[in-house]
Amino acid sequence: MENKKKTKGKQKIKIEKIDTRSRLDVTFSKRRSSIFKQANELCTLTGAEIAVVIFSPGKKVYSIGNPDVDTVIKRFFSNSPGNQSVEPRRQASVDELNAELEDVLKLVEMEKGRGEELDKALRVGQMQNWWEAPTEELDIEQLQVLQIAFGNLKRDVENTYLLKYYRAMARGEGASYDPRGFPFGNGPRYF
Repeated sequence: MENKKKTKGKQKIKIEKIDTRSRLDVTFSKRRSSIFKQANELCTLTGAEIAVVIFSPGKKVYSIGNPDVDTVIKRFFSNSPGNQSVEPRRQASVDELNAELEDVLKLVEMEKGRGEELDKALRVGQMQNWWEAPTEELDIEQLQVLQIAFGNLKRDVENTYLLKYYRAMARGEGASYDPRGFPFGNGPRYF
């Protein structure tokens, strides 16, 4: 009996960007856990203070720190000797964030203007009661839309009237109602 392997086992993989979204998410999750485990082991074995911050492809932030991330980062950015190169990097980061903020504020102002224009157009549209306009001023498309709307209204009124008529009949009150006399029934038409 042959003993064939059903899996490929542990193999060396080529290090390159993963294109498939599901594979990317799985790989990120596994490797993130591995990095956090190694950071924790390093803290336990040596007593080092560590902060690891990871931004996922989905823009989520994951972090681990000993004693905690905030303490380690504050210590890193403090003006203690040996950290003089941090200030230029921090200033560059602040300048970059300020530029990004200005861009976002410009977009917000543009969207506010667009929103105001849309609100104005909506108010103008609501103020114009299209059903009150003289039919002579409507074009063919508008007349067709109006005809369909009135047809739907007629159907709804007929159905509601008949429903109430039959309910009244069931209660014994139907003598005062006559569906044939209703303008949309079999009687004379008013429309």
